[in-house]
Amino acid sequence: MLEIQTKHVEPEIVVLEISGKITLGTSSKQLEWTVESLVNEGRKKVIFDLAGVTGLDSTGIGIIVMSAGKLKKVGGELRVAGATAHVEEVLKTTNVDRIVGLHSTTVGAASGF
Repeated sequence: MLEIQTKHVEPEIVVLEISGKITLGTSSKQLEWTVESLVNEGRKKVIFDLAGVTGLDSTGIGIIVMSAGKLKKVGGELRVAGATAHVEEVLKTTNVDRIVGLHSTTVGAASGF
C-alpha cells in the first residue's frame, strides 16, 4: 500500500514523503490527486521523497513525469530525493532523471529551489 505524508519546508516547498510501491493500482492515484491538489492550492515547489519507495513500475514513472509536467505548466518544478538503488536505477534507465532533478536527500533537493 502506498502512503504519502506531506511536510512543508521553507520557503514554500512541499515535501511528499512516499513509502510503499508506486505501481499499477488505485493507491497510486492518490499521489496524482495529491499533486493536483497542491497545484490547485498554488504550490509550485514539490519534492518527492522516495526513500521509502520499494517498487516502481511504468505507472509510477508516468505519475512522476505527469506531475513534473503539471508543475512546469504553472511555473513550478518537481524534484526527486532519496531514491534507493533499484528505484534510482529505474529512473535513470527510463531517462526520468532528464526530466526531474534527482538528489540523494531532501535537503539537497531543497537547496537552491
